[in-house]
Amino acid sequence: MTEATFADIKARMGAGQVIPYLGPGVLALAGEACVVPDSPLALVGRLTAKIKVPHKVRNNVTGAAQYIENFKHRSTLTKAMIEAFRSDMAPTALHRFLAAQPNLPLWVNAWYDDLAMKALAGRAGWGMAQGVSQTEHFGHWVNYFRGDGALVPDDTPSIVAEDADMPLFAPAPAEAAAWSTLLYQPLGSVAPAANFLVSDSDFVEVLTEIDIQTPLPEPVQKIRSGRNFLFLGCRFAEQLDRLFARQIMKRSSDRHWAVLPDELTKNEAKFLDEQNITRIDLPLSEFCAALAQTQPEPATA
Repeated sequence: MTEATFADIKARMGAGQVIPYLGPGVLALAGEACVVPDSPLALVGRLTAKIKVPHKVRNNVTGAAQYIENFKHRSTLTKAMIEAFRSDMAPTALHRFLAAQPNLPLWVNAWYDDLAMKALAGRAGWGMAQGVSQTEHFGHWVNYFRGDGALVPDDTPSIVAEDADMPLFAPAPAEAAAWSTLLYQPLGSVAPAANFLVSDSDFVEVLTEIDIQTPLPEPVQKIRSGRNFLFLGCRFAEQLDRLFARQIMKRSSDRHWAVLPDELTKNEAKFLDEQNITRIDLPLSEFCAALAQTQPEPATA
């Protein structure tokens, strides 16, 4: 990957054209300071450390979460997720770098940690949209929060239907239109209100409608238009990860990047090709250091 590519990405960032899309792998940048799960496998290990689950779902985070929800109650699952992700862990250098970008209309954080929220804490005029479980928030796909963590009041359910059971869209509260930065957490987050999409049933509800974009916040659908996604700390070997990324980046642009070191699986290679995602074959730490040092140049079309 050339210096010109780094410069192009950073220039597009400066112009507000790049949407960072962070996965669990970014937490590894914290090294030994990382005290929360930094992968689905690490998370399922944390969930099953105290709660026994059948062997067949022991390494499957959504299956293990579903078992806990079914046989130990949803509150037990939520408590276990809070214990796994609530911490005093500080944002990484990457989080701080992104939060310092003057033009950052949308930031996607596709994991359950709160480091992005912490990094943005000193910024004015931003808010959050979080995916929520139908089990705990029936009638809503998304909850909105202000930067200080306060829930944005909304009398209108985000599952709006003309007919009996036909969800159409997830409307945003009026004040969200004034936010200069939207932090979108499609899986929920430990903060500020411990909302989690993690069990099989959580995802079934969303996947039933996601192809027609119903669960995606209206601001996300508007902001992504014509923009470029930069995937950091993500892998696409699993269908669920590919599906969420595909639907979130739908109707954006035809130019994107993903930092993907190590060998790609066949599914990952196919996904990159289908979505016009250029692979950057570098360790994430090396890429982040280079990006921070690259001097911006005019973006190319």
